[in-house]
Amino acid sequence: MHVPFEGPGLIAEWIREKNHFLEYTRFYEDDPLLEASAIDMLVIMGGPMNVFDFHIHPWMQDEIEWVAEFIKTRKPLLGICLGAQIIAASLGVDVSPGKEKEIGWHNLQFHPSLGDYRIWKDLPGSRKVFHWHGDTFPIPKGATSIASSKAFPNQGFIYNNHVLALQFHLEVTPQSVKELVEHCRDELVRGPYIQTEEEMMEKSNYDEANQELLFQLLDYLSGLIA
Repeated sequence: MHVPFEGPGLIAEWIREKNHFLEYTRFYEDDPLLEASAIDMLVIMGGPMNVFDFHIHPWMQDEIEWVAEFIKTRKPLLGICLGAQIIAASLGVDVSPGKEKEIGWHNLQFHPSLGDYRIWKDLPGSRKVFHWHGDTFPIPKGATSIASSKAFPNQGFIYNNHVLALQFHLEVTPQSVKELVEHCRDELVRGPYIQTEEEMMEKSNYDEANQELLFQLLDYLSGLIA
């Protein structure tokens, strides 16, 4: 975790259901990075900072280098939003500001090639999911693109079967969206892909099918644990 208001959300619920043990590394509390040997599966959460803000967050460079080494272990890894950008940077591609920010509930189109990985029982063609990001990246060499939206053609990728980078948020709950709004309200300016606070908090946007997609994804990754 990089900030206290971007926690695991529904991921923690999946962990409880499966009786797994959850260990946190809270960079905002100066927690040290764990030894990769102590981890079965890694999840990197989001945050409002940029991966190139080394002068503001000196731990960011250490995290990127650590993730690059973790990927070599071939253990399952999931990165969400900033987490996805950290994975992209660790694989050697540039992360840079996009033309627009994408904030709120927007449609996402999944790419048919993703179906080869059997992550989901039935690969959705499109789905309304939650976004809060402004940076983007090219798909790293050897990775497969996952999805796209009108604002961002690269919404994530899968690398070597065991690394999943998602720019979007399947893990959010009404409470976690509320906390994001409260802490990042200054980003809610007029823009073609920026929803209002009221639009984001509309309960009809929450889709139980997104939780099902998340849990299937986590089942896929945990099934890779040796």
